[in-house]
Amino acid sequence: MHNLKEIRKDFDAFKKSVERRPVDVNFDLLKKLDKENRDFIQKKENLEKEKKDISKSKDESLFKKSKEISKKLDEIIEEQKKTKSELDLILSNIPNIPHSDVPDGKDENDNVEISKSGKIPNFDFKPKAHYEIGEKLKMLDFDLATKTTGSRFVFVKDQLALLERALSNFMLDNHINKNGYQEISPPLIASENTMFGTGQLPKFENDQFEIKFEEGSDKKFLIPTAEVILTNMVKDKIIDLKDLPIRLVASTPCFRKEAGSYGKDTKGMIRQHQFHKVELVSIVENDKCLDELERMTNCATGILDDLKLPYRKMILCTGDIGFSAEKTYDLEVWLPSENKYREISSCSSCSTFQSVRMKTRYKNHNKEIVSASTLNGSGLAVGRALIAVLENYQQKDGSIIVPEVLRPYMNNLEKISSN
Repeated sequence: MHNLKEIRKDFDAFKKSVERRPVDVNFDLLKKLDKENRDFIQKKENLEKEKKDISKSKDESLFKKSKEISKKLDEIIEEQKKTKSELDLILSNIPNIPHSDVPDGKDENDNVEISKSGKIPNFDFKPKAHYEIGEKLKMLDFDLATKTTGSRFVFVKDQLALLERALSNFMLDNHINKNGYQEISPPLIASENTMFGTGQLPKFENDQFEIKFEEGSDKKFLIPTAEVILTNMVKDKIIDLKDLPIRLVASTPCFRKEAGSYGKDTKGMIRQHQFHKVELVSIVENDKCLDELERMTNCATGILDDLKLPYRKMILCTGDIGFSAEKTYDLEVWLPSENKYREISSCSSCSTFQSVRMKTRYKNHNKEIVSASTLNGSGLAVGRALIAVLENYQQKDGSIIVPEVLRPYMNNLEKISSN
């Protein structure tokens, strides 16, 4: 969320920066409401001072006027409350300002490739899609999930369930032992305020799974990503400078309605309502934000390198970066059945955008209390890593070679087959 004081310093520059994104913001109304809000505050303060002066004077002839002031104050407070609510609604729906490094563009077609890594496999047969491989092995069951739950869910069974768990544990161990992240096992339910803090609400409420909780309680949601709950661990806090950076990692199920994705990736596990992800979150000093983004992205690429999966690194354009992000790298893994790269990780710097919403601050070296910077990234999406292993390590007979780094997590199993 943006700080109005900062916006006022150069409103035109702010407007120009936001308009690099394909968003519809009524800047004239924003300016008007901000002025009205400040005018109401000024009137309120003047009336409060006048009432206080009357009270001090103890002049009984002015008591009637004092009552009139009180009535007027109530009216102004009510008007200011309405104006502030409208103002906050506009502000809360304005996305983060893209960093100057971010290329301009309309959508994913304007993203820019930074690099490619790994060797694309050369098969002497036509590679099958992950869902064909899994169903032939009788270890992926979409039909059963449709019966028990609905579309866009899956039962992962037997050795593929073991492979999925191995991927998650391998990623966690790397990020904890090699990359210095602290493991967290968090709640999978977030409050409305928590979802607001990281930018999921109010703009993306239609994509969230709201759950019924206690009657009359605040709204609760299943987490769309562990980023929400991990980042909010520092909300309403002034962090001690010596405790920065804070680096957290969690492996959790994630839940999304996938609103607006009707007809996309309807087959297989690419776009599910429930999926597993290992999530990385960092809280850092403001001047360390972009360096931390490079570090976080390297932590994610390290997993792909260890799994020996071919991938490319992209920088997202202004039309494709997330609502809370100022700069994002996507890592896309090669899927032989589609003959193209698909996203497996997204690493974003959010600067102070989320921390302003969460009221997360720290005292800098000049002893000033300032908003912290937040980052988040997939390290990696476990379901998509499972897909990538199935497709890139598939054999002509339908079996799957287990990547070497995963074998210690799978009782030294070298191959998955139906035999």
